[in-house]
Amino acid sequence: MESGRGDRVGFVREIVAAHLPGCRAGSVVLLGEGEDNVAFEVDGELIVRFSKEPDPVRRAAVVSREVQLLAAVAGVSPLAVPEPCFAAAEQGCLGYLKLPGRPLIDLPLPQRAAHDGAIGAELGELLSALHEVPVGRVERLVDVDDQPGAVWLDEATATYDTIVADVPTAHRPAIEAFLGDPPPADGWPLVFSHNDLGIEHVLVDDTTWTCTGVIDWSDAAICDPARDFGLLYRDLGATALHSALRSYRADDEQAGAIRARAAFYARCGVLEDMAYGIETGRTAYLDKSLAALTWLYPA
Repeated sequence: MESGRGDRVGFVREIVAAHLPGCRAGSVVLLGEGEDNVAFEVDGELIVRFSKEPDPVRRAAVVSREVQLLAAVAGVSPLAVPEPCFAAAEQGCLGYLKLPGRPLIDLPLPQRAAHDGAIGAELGELLSALHEVPVGRVERLVDVDDQPGAVWLDEATATYDTIVADVPTAHRPAIEAFLGDPPPADGWPLVFSHNDLGIEHVLVDDTTWTCTGVIDWSDAAICDPARDFGLLYRDLGATALHSALRSYRADDEQAGAIRARAAFYARCGVLEDMAYGIETGRTAYLDKSLAALTWLYPA
């Protein structure tokens, strides 16, 4: 799509008119833009998202595959997920009704902390449902993401080198000790998972503090089951992780192994998120990362 704001808004209106003739598309607001997608909110009710994949064949395939993936997830998830109301594969476009709730990242840290146990329990139930899906059922819809721990550690080290000046001095010894330790063993059985279950993708009702949905399934993959638990630990802390594992259908040995690897992913991931917040100027990411240093890398 065109890069100019006016061109973008006009293009969104054209797409909506073509696929939803009864929708006038009066208000079109840029909702967010990342490396892979740009999303708009139309009239406060409709989300219209475009893939930024430059190759038209790959772009169409990405959208078609995600439509099938969301249908598969909706069939097993205890939480709401986006349900497409139209897809324009050639334009890399997906439209779906906006889910209720607010992204957890947009809510104040003290309130998040007061409800992290209950939120963790709900997300643990979600992960149980996803991880029980036979891999063969989704392997044509998602990629395998099984990067070795040594690569995670190398990337975390490189990231730390770029942000060390912004890391509070008190946390640097713990970070540097972690980066000097060996990674956990590889070779764990892989499962289907969201694979990007940070609090920016978790919607909650800010009155009842119940989860109302999970968005952005574009990174879903066959991966280590500890990966998404690591993101919960990174963003919400130990209480959330404990609650999630308690509601997760696994025996004590499995839960203990997941907990240990989740800590590794969380400690690597917080450095990446901090770098993202600094590079993009998105203070919500920087603020949550600085808060997480207190439990991931205590002084």
